[in-house]
Amino acid sequence: MNVCIVGTGYVGLVTAACFAEMGNQVYCVDINRTVIETLNNGGIHIYEPGLEDIVKHNLSDGRLTFTTDIAEGMANSLFIFNCVGTPPNPDGSCDLSYVFDVAAQIGRHMKDYKIIINKSTVPVGTADNVCEIIQNELKQRQAEIEFDVVSNPEFLKEGDAIKDFMKPDRIIIGTDSPKASGLLEDIYAPFARSRDKFIAMGVRSAEMTKYAANCMLATKISFINEMANICESVGADIKDVRVGIGADHRIGYHFIYPGVGYGGSCFPKDVNALIQTSLSCDYTPELLTAVDGVNNRQKQMLAGKIHKFYESCGGVKDKVLALWGLSFKANTDDIRDSAALVIIRDLTASGMKVRAYDPAANENTQKELADNPLVEILDNQYDVLAGADALAVATDWNQFRNPDFDTIKKNLKEPVIFDGRNLYSSKQMSELGFRYFGVGR
Repeated sequence: MNVCIVGTGYVGLVTAACFAEMGNQVYCVDINRTVIETLNNGGIHIYEPGLEDIVKHNLSDGRLTFTTDIAEGMANSLFIFNCVGTPPNPDGSCDLSYVFDVAAQIGRHMKDYKIIINKSTVPVGTADNVCEIIQNELKQRQAEIEFDVVSNPEFLKEGDAIKDFMKPDRIIIGTDSPKASGLLEDIYAPFARSRDKFIAMGVRSAEMTKYAANCMLATKISFINEMANICESVGADIKDVRVGIGADHRIGYHFIYPGVGYGGSCFPKDVNALIQTSLSCDYTPELLTAVDGVNNRQKQMLAGKIHKFYESCGGVKDKVLALWGLSFKANTDDIRDSAALVIIRDLTASGMKVRAYDPAANENTQKELADNPLVEILDNQYDVLAGADALAVATDWNQFRNPDFDTIKKNLKEPVIFDGRNLYSSKQMSELGFRYFGVGR
């Protein structure tokens, strides 16, 4: 089948590559000429394990085409996936200007029946808006062309997006059109060979499902972080508590890892967007507001521990912190709403120097913090240790899980570790002679 993907971010490029991998002819559209040039040269502009190889060989085999011309991408395509960004507005609501601009262009260039699929995360009611925009463009052209607008939300985890697309837990199709639903089941059939993964529902329910899913996961993270903070106050260990509650099959172990709070391009944005949607309907979402508040507080937790540790010896001013991890989670270069940035800005505001390393996010962090003279980004995790007063861990990359503790101890001024991901054993750290501070320990 012929497919047009509009937008080449995480969602768009992964969607395009995976559809091409299954033999479809995919046209990928983006207004950024530099990005399109990079893609046409076989490179990619984002970090996602496994993605570059899939893009390269499908480009070479002729199943992937990259262009800045949406009319070219649409011309022979039955499916048009709208995958453009939906960044947050200052009030936390969702900026839909890119989504609506794509809808208008579709209306201007459409010549025959199309299925327009909203893949980006958008507020409830957006499909209706997109439909109205396309109808208005067709009316101006005095054209009567059949089309359907469908909600097909993505459920991709950064760092594991290829697997999530190729072997999805579910495929949500929000439409009242049997024709559109049947055609979408056809194109997704190769991704649902082992069992029926299609869940059909109304458009608004599909739009809401995406927000409900992300807000549920964010809630679990904020809950376990709240429990971790209480554990510290009462003398319990959150690692033991997590095992105890996770054994209950109604709770389970997924997404109950205490840490420095959630970040990235999805959870913070989606929680706040649903809060704003609720408020616009005169409903106060008290639980979601608390989830967001707990998360914002948790991002400040590790810096607070560091401040407290040094308050008896003049504070953090002129001290040096070695920091492992800058991305909001492992296996991505995404630093949007990363707790590491909150930690850095908090500590450097008080005069502490930070030397940091991340396996993928160094370049993005250098750009983000270029005006901060107290931050140095290095290319080796052990180089940041030399002469530092302490080590802090903010991201759970695998290479941080079992490091050379002798090298760490030898290079630090004092054997002090602030572990924001509970990667290490309190008992082992004590036996090795480290002063160790975890989360909820």
